Amino acid sequence: MRHGDQRTDARSSVGEVTSALLTDQYELTMVDAALKDGTAHRRCVFEVFARRLPDGRRYGVAAGLGRFLTALGDFRFGDDEIGFLRDRGVIDEGTAAFLADYRFTGDVRAYREGEVYFPNSPILQVEGTFAEAVVLETLALSVFNADSAIASAAARMVSAADGRPLAEMGSRRTGEWNAVAAARAAYIAGFGATSNLEAGRTWGIPTMGTAAHAFTLLHDSEEEAFRSQLDALGNGTTLLVDTYDIEQAVETAVRLTDGKLGGVRIDSGDLPSVVAAVRAQLDRLGATDTKITVTNDLDEYTIAALRAAPVDSYGVGTSVVSGSGHPAAGMVFKLVAHQSADGDDWVAVAKKSVDKASIGGRKEAGRRLRNGVATAEVVLTAGQVGPDERALLVPVVTGGVVDPAFLGAQGVEAARAHHKRAKAELPADAARIGRGDPAIPTLVI
Repeated sequence: MRHGDQRTDARSSVGEVTSALLTDQYELTMVDAALKDGTAHRRCVFEVFARRLPDGRRYGVAAGLGRFLTALGDFRFGDDEIGFLRDRGVIDEGTAAFLADYRFTGDVRAYREGEVYFPNSPILQVEGTFAEAVVLETLALSVFNADSAIASAAARMVSAADGRPLAEMGSRRTGEWNAVAAARAAYIAGFGATSNLEAGRTWGIPTMGTAAHAFTLLHDSEEEAFRSQLDALGNGTTLLVDTYDIEQAVETAVRLTDGKLGGVRIDSGDLPSVVAAVRAQLDRLGATDTKITVTNDLDEYTIAALRAAPVDSYGVGTSVVSGSGHPAAGMVFKLVAHQSADGDDWVAVAKKSVDKASIGGRKEAGRRLRNGVATAEVVLTAGQVGPDERALLVPVVTGGVVDPAFLGAQGVEAARAHHKRAKAELPADAARIGRGDPAIPTLVI
């Protein structure tokens, strides 16, 4: 596995990881038919966008670009993959020959990873022949829909935490490799650490973790468990104090460290009242520098409810890896333009389906700003963004060559930094956790 790869167990006949079959069958049957009728090599533009945000969300966060670009580099059909497709009757010999030589040679433009987006924002734009571009639909959507949903939820939690750090700890609530991607998306959106070690190794994310209730239950007494953890990790560690009696646990923890304990973690109970009582006890015992971390099925709403409580940090699991009720971002991958049969002109195309209409033509997009604050998302079907608009689409693949700046751990750090800048441009009420319309309108021009 190369650094920055999202692991799959799919390997081609030459032993390399391949993403080629992480797709739906109809993409290859379309290629098969297009090769037969002569349209397969017609130049096309596809775009990824969301028609709407999840109910109540005021903005989305585009995430997954680095993972998609890595998977694009691994999109190869070896003998094993072609044999499987041939045996299933999905392709014929002509299509098999095309796939054996498949390499994406087109261009990709995208919103920078970590960028905020709104309805109809063209967050990914793929240009190439129909045959080489259409097969990327499922790959692009599976990555962007999941990662953007998680990043969007995580960004709301960061706003609710109001400057207090959050750690992602939801690995046990999703698929084992989904957990690695989820930690990455949450980190881009502002979480400070993850409990997942593979995410730390693959993407360079800071990792954290100390002990669970099982460690306390293993020992003959809570005090023995605390002594063991302190001996191993030092007084700066965080002790879990709610296995038995919280008040007694806090007293023991402070006594064992002479009031120099790094932190305590609370994972149960009525958190506002429990946290207040623990803070008062710590201060009374002289442990004024000891921090309080809370966990226990947090989401953006419970985090917001704890703003007035003396919480120092949060650990979030299920709600962040599941998109806090919206596990997919609702993005689609649509053909918006293709060259004419003679290759002389571009033809804009669009669906007219009820509730699923799309906007034809290759887009440009800009964030309209006034005194540094976003006022509109401007999507143009012709022309360039204006002088008071920040251009949103940047080249990420040129002639089939991926820009390495978007890959690996360095790409993650760049995305995290960009997200912070982009979020800072939003109007102040965009951070409101309650339901509302998109923070700025999308103007299609």
